[in-house]
Amino acid sequence: MGWFSDDSDQAQAYDQVTNAPHKAELSHELIAAAASYEAAKAYEQHVERNGQPESHEKAKEILAGLTGAFVDRIVETKGLDFVDKEKAKHHARQQAEQGLADQGYY
Repeated sequence: MGWFSDDSDQAQAYDQVTNAPHKAELSHELIAAAASYEAAKAYEQHVERNGQPESHEKAKEILAGLTGAFVDRIVETKGLDFVDKEKAKHHARQQAEQGLADQGYY
């Protein structure tokens, strides 16, 4: 995995969130880290199949969609509230976009 190593905070958060029981108490920061990790993996798969997006803005749109989908899924399965969901989406987009910027593609 290129953006976040398997022992990164994001990878550890991903494991903790995906393995948490139903109705678990999960912070929006933890969910955001897990979402950015999942989005980075999915984005890399997208790039392998389709090539790099034509612009940095398009890449950010793809990441926003991927992080949002992960957060929505976790919120639905873990029973979190709207505020935590929106905070998690915001933080996840920030982390994923920072990972994209760190890669130096754009």
